[in-house]
Amino acid sequence: MARGRISRLSVRDIRFPTSLGGHGSDAMHTDPDYSAAYVILETDAEDGLKGYGITFTLGRGTEVVVCAVNALAHHVLNRDVGDIVGDFRGFYRQLTSDGQLRWIGPEKGVVHLATAAVLNAVWDLWAKQEGKPLWKLLVDMDPRRLLSCIDFRYITDVLTEEEAHEILQRGQVGKRERGARETPDVDEHHVSTEEQMLTEGYPAYTTSCAWLGYPDATLQQLCSEALKDGWTRFKVKVGADLQDDIRRCRLIRNMIGPEKTLMMDANQRWDVPEAVEWMARLAEFRPLWIEEPTSPDDILGHAAISKALAPLGIGVATGEQCHNRVIFKQLLQAKALQFLQIDSCRLGSVNENLAVLLMAKKFDVPVCPHAGGVGLCELVQHLIIFDFISVSASLKDS
Repeated sequence: MARGRISRLSVRDIRFPTSLGGHGSDAMHTDPDYSAAYVILETDAEDGLKGYGITFTLGRGTEVVVCAVNALAHHVLNRDVGDIVGDFRGFYRQLTSDGQLRWIGPEKGVVHLATAAVLNAVWDLWAKQEGKPLWKLLVDMDPRRLLSCIDFRYITDVLTEEEAHEILQRGQVGKRERGARETPDVDEHHVSTEEQMLTEGYPAYTTSCAWLGYPDATLQQLCSEALKDGWTRFKVKVGADLQDDIRRCRLIRNMIGPEKTLMMDANQRWDVPEAVEWMARLAEFRPLWIEEPTSPDDILGHAAISKALAPLGIGVATGEQCHNRVIFKQLLQAKALQFLQIDSCRLGSVNENLAVLLMAKKFDVPVCPHAGGVGLCELVQHLIIFDFISVSASLKDS
C-alpha cells in the first residue's frame, strides 16, 4: 500500500472556558479551562486522508505544548508513512531521543505531551489507511508486529519482549474462543472477547456530577440525572476541606445507595501521612479507591498509602500524571497501586501505553484508564478495548 509522505504538520491551540462553570475543578486545579494542542498531519497520497492527534491541557501552557510540537516537526515532515509504521519503535525513539530536545525531558513534561500529540496523529492516520478503528487495528495486528511498535528500553528488568509476546499469544486464545463474562444473566455459550465488546461495550464511571467546584444543588441534580441514565459507578473529588468532603460524600452515597460503586480523587493534594488520616475519616463511605492521593512522582509514598489503606478495603489508583513507562514500572514493582490509570496523552501515545498495559497484565493489576478531558474518552476507549480483547480479558474491578 502506498501510504504517502507527510507533507504538512499543523497544530492548533484549542481552549474551552470550563472554569466559568466549575467544570473539571478539583482540589489542586480550581480553575481549569479544558484545552488541547491539536495536531493535523497531511500527506501527498491521493486518498486525502489526514491524521488527527491531541494532547490534553488545562488552558495556560497549551501554547508551550504547541511550540514543542513545532520543534518536533522536522522529525515528521517528508517522512514516508510506510517507513514510520514499518519501524515504529525506531520512530518513537527518534522523537524521544532528539539530542537537544530530550534535555528538557527526557520522556516527560511538555516535550512528552507534544510527542504524544504527534504520535496520536500518526496512529490515527495509519488506522484510517487500513480502514479500521484504532482498537481493531491493534487487535488484528500480528503480535510480533505489535511489539515492534514498543520501546522496551528501561523496562526489560520486569518485562522482556519475549514475555510480552507470551502474554499476547495467550490473549489470542481468548480473542478466538471465549470472553471473560462476569454478568450472571449470560448464556453458557462461548463468545469471543471481541464480540462481547461489540455487543456490550466497556464499563465506565462518571465524575461529571461531583466536581469540587459544584454547589450541592448542581451535584444533586447531576447525580440524579446520572442515576436515571443508568450509571452505576461514581467518582467524587475530595481533598480541599475534610468536613466538606464528609458532607459531600455522605450526600452522594445517600443518593446512589449502598450497592453502587463510589471512588474518590484527591488530585495529588496530600502529604503521605495526611492521605492516610484523611481517608480513614472517609472510609465510612466505602470508596473503591482513592485516586492520586499524593505527588505522582512519589512511588514509595504511594506504596506506604496503599499498605496503610489495605485494611480499610480502600485501593490506590494513579497514572494520569505518570510521566512514562518507567514510573509505572516502579509503581508496579513497589505494589504502590491497586488500579492502574493509563492516559492517552500523558504517555508517549499508543506505543508507550501498550508497554504499560502489558506490564499491568504481568503484575495482575487492573487497568482503569484516565479520561474525561478534551478527547481523552475518545482516545482511551480504543486502548482499553484492545486491552480487554487481546491482553487482560477481564472486567474484574473495571
